[in-house]
Amino acid sequence: MAKSSGKATIKKYANRRLYDTESSTYITLDHLAAMIKAGREFEVVDAKTGEDITRHVLTQIIVDEEARGSTMLPVNFLRQLIGLYGNSMQGMVPQYLEAAMDAFQRNQTVMRDAFGTNVLADLAKKNMAMFGEASRAFTPPAKAEAERKIRDDEVEKLRAELAALQAKVDRLDR
Repeated sequence: MAKSSGKATIKKYANRRLYDTESSTYITLDHLAAMIKAGREFEVVDAKTGEDITRHVLTQIIVDEEARGSTMLPVNFLRQLIGLYGNSMQGMVPQYLEAAMDAFQRNQTVMRDAFGTNVLADLAKKNMAMFGEASRAFTPPAKAEAERKIRDDEVEKLRAELAALQAKVDRLDR
């Protein structure tokens, strides 16, 4: 059995099932994705040949995520990436992409530490509040008052309808 602190070994069988040798259970690609998100290291090997097929399985996880609608890879990026296969620069692309992702993660951590986890959500709320204030500043007072009166009239109509419905229910209960 593999050690829990080291790299887990996942065996992929011909029937496409994945077997976690550490927990002695069959798992899914979703389970592997969760392991990645948790920072857990693993390798996937072909159960028959012992060949390392981790890259193929990770690519399949990305394809499945993209198919579910969790699109993260822009079409233009995918086209450029495909265009680099067989190109003289192909050997440099993996190191470049890895360095770019490392830099992105470092920046993400710095932003999270500096501003909290919901930076974009907080910015969106602030922007919406500022937009609301700006629109009120440019709305003529007479128009704003007319809109408020319409809302008040609608609320009163709804209250009257609710009271009428309540009276009907009371009559039915008798």
